[in-house]
Amino acid sequence: MTSASEKICRILSCLSDRRICKLTDIARFTGLDLSSVLRILKDLEKLDFVEREPQTKEYTLGREIYAMHHAMVARQDIRALARPALVRMARKYGDSLILSIPSNWESVCVDTCLGDYPIRANYLEIGSRRPLGVGAGSLVLLAALSDAQQQMYLPCIHEQIDKRYPMFNQSMLKTHIALCRQQQYAVLCDVVVNQMGGIGVAIRAPDGTPIAALSLASLSERILSRQDSIAADLIQEARLIEKTHFPAR
Repeated sequence: MTSASEKICRILSCLSDRRICKLTDIARFTGLDLSSVLRILKDLEKLDFVEREPQTKEYTLGREIYAMHHAMVARQDIRALARPALVRMARKYGDSLILSIPSNWESVCVDTCLGDYPIRANYLEIGSRRPLGVGAGSLVLLAALSDAQQQMYLPCIHEQIDKRYPMFNQSMLKTHIALCRQQQYAVLCDVVVNQMGGIGVAIRAPDGTPIAALSLASLSERILSRQDSIAADLIQEARLIEKTHFPAR
């Protein structure tokens, strides 16, 4: 049975993706019934954790969430440290750069920087969520976890892959995790969007825990033709962020 607090957390997590804002969408993505979602949203709205637009009837995160966010950012903001790397890589390669962070069995896009190449990977925006393993950034985050942590998250991940990603499967995920651990970066093409792919590198805490991922997304042919160069530059940028974020490392 799902506890009341877990239901609230599911709804708030869901609302971090701006594309999920209708009552029916929130219910579908959280796996909760409409009446429960509506009741919780009304309570959250009273306390300013959620806002509802009267005309469109769309829900968004409220002022209290932003207050909590600013308190967290004041203490530690990986985005500010990673932003120069995103800009440098976007200028050098002309493609889309993405910064993602882990959130339980999902990855969340927290920043992007678009290059000048006309065909862009614009299917991820800030707040977008994916299961760990689906996409280069989320794959490298999953591969960097311990075996025990992976086993804890894999049932949820497998369920989402089977349900939402017809070009991917559990066997492919297992193979890519092993390869990612071997080469210290992830390459994933034609999984989420046909003919599109990415390369991702983990940003780690001193104990090896992945705290974020840098990834470059583009046409699959542009990824594969420059794989070694892109991977080397992403690794260099990730190590620089780690040294800045953890100066005693």
